[in-house]
Amino acid sequence: MKSNLMKAGVEKAPQRSLLKSMGYSDEQIKRPLVGIVNSFNEVVPGHIHLQNISRAVKDGVLMNGGTPMEFNTIGVCDGIAMGHEGMKYSLCSREVIADSIECMAIAHCFDALVFIPNCDKIVPGMLMAAARLDLPSIFVSGGPMLSIDGMDLNSVFEAVGKIKIGSLNENELSVIEENACPGCGSCSGMFTANSMNCLSEALGMALPGNGTIPAVYAQRLRLAKEAGQKAMELFKAGTKPSNIMTEKAFHNALTVDMALGCSTNSVLHLFAIANERGITLDLSMVNKISQSTPNLCRLAPAGAHHVQDLYFAGGVQAVMKELGDRLHNDQITVTGKTVAENIKNVAVKNPQVIQKYSDSGGIAALFGNLAPNGAVVKRSAVRKEMLVFTGNARVFDCEEEAVAAIYAKKIQKGDAVVIRYEGPAGGPGMREMLSPTSAIAGMGLDSDVALITDGRFSGATRGAAIGHISPEAAAGGLIAYVQEGDKIAIDIENLTINLLVSDDEIQKRKETMPLKQQKPLKGYLKKYAAAVTSADKGAIWR
Repeated sequence: MKSNLMKAGVEKAPQRSLLKSMGYSDEQIKRPLVGIVNSFNEVVPGHIHLQNISRAVKDGVLMNGGTPMEFNTIGVCDGIAMGHEGMKYSLCSREVIADSIECMAIAHCFDALVFIPNCDKIVPGMLMAAARLDLPSIFVSGGPMLSIDGMDLNSVFEAVGKIKIGSLNENELSVIEENACPGCGSCSGMFTANSMNCLSEALGMALPGNGTIPAVYAQRLRLAKEAGQKAMELFKAGTKPSNIMTEKAFHNALTVDMALGCSTNSVLHLFAIANERGITLDLSMVNKISQSTPNLCRLAPAGAHHVQDLYFAGGVQAVMKELGDRLHNDQITVTGKTVAENIKNVAVKNPQVIQKYSDSGGIAALFGNLAPNGAVVKRSAVRKEMLVFTGNARVFDCEEEAVAAIYAKKIQKGDAVVIRYEGPAGGPGMREMLSPTSAIAGMGLDSDVALITDGRFSGATRGAAIGHISPEAAAGGLIAYVQEGDKIAIDIENLTINLLVSDDEIQKRKETMPLKQQKPLKGYLKKYAAAVTSADKGAIWR
């Protein structure tokens, strides 16, 4: 046991004394020490109930002869942080989470780990830590929030846009506000949190049901107990993340990603997790997989269904069953079984939820002179009439300027809203922007207006919202040299995005237009901006 480095022998009497000061007995100390990596807090709706999940996990560990030891890490709520300076701290919290878990796990010599995430950056941050530490590990999330009457958080954001054009009054807004988020759990659509919890199953790091069992169901607690038991089985078998998160497993995750129509942020995070395993993924691989993978779900924001509907339809495992030999079904998972064994007796229970919506996957990577290193769009959430679009550039150097223009009704049909200097280093923090996209949708312009940014869009975004433009503006990418009124051509069907300006004019602008100077930074953002790489690399650190 790795924990013997800290607890075994005469020389470790001082360490045992400290453990005993917390009430641990000799028998508990002798057993494998299992770190319970909890992200409970009283700030994030997806995390408010994680103490209950943790208690169930610890019960499972105890049942199989381990000693659970819980510690916490941070978690940012993207919805609460949305639309202000706080969003600069969301993506960059992913690295804090991974690093803090590394510190705790190595400092205290845990033998195995159970990770309890739920919301956006916590899941990938924990997966990065699991890959880095390579201790026997398993994931169990807090589960998705329920949707009542088809509403979700995005309903509230879009209602704000309707208020601005007078199609909704404040009393109607209040009703939506009161009912859109009815209780604990990760926001109920196929947004980033639920995307990553579903993909944890596809990677093989979580038990079947992890991504879809609702947060308030007792089945979620039973799943947590099983995860605690499985952690001990993984420890006894010596099964580590390096045995599970292989190159084939990441291929599986990307394939399921395309079938589910996950958040575009999932691409960013899968790249970062793979990097921790020494595996390289790129945007051309995303397109290759997407072109050969049918889109089998249209969950909100792409459609009317929510994650609870996917749960009742058979869950992620049913989607994987439908994908057949597009997956590497021989891959081992935390169940101790292969993918093929996990899905053997699974069937689609509701063909209205799981069906072929299109021949290609939900996410596409676009390339062209505006994004030579790539950009991403949630193709499944784009209206058909916007798949091919040429618009007039409306240029803004930050999200706030763009939102103000949208609310002031200065954006017209046929415009392409460009929001720049919001990239990983230029933001810094690569803010996620749901306010501008929801305002556009709420004002009825999502069939006529595109949004383009070197920042990110929320998993709740619908419409022609193209993010992760690489290189970013702060790095001298062409997006920095777009001017008001320029024509931008978007062809999602043919995977291109181009600024329709001559090479001579582009060169002239590069010689005469200075890049925007970033305001002086301090604290963590200063460190982050200096270390982070571009979005096409997963916004990992150098």
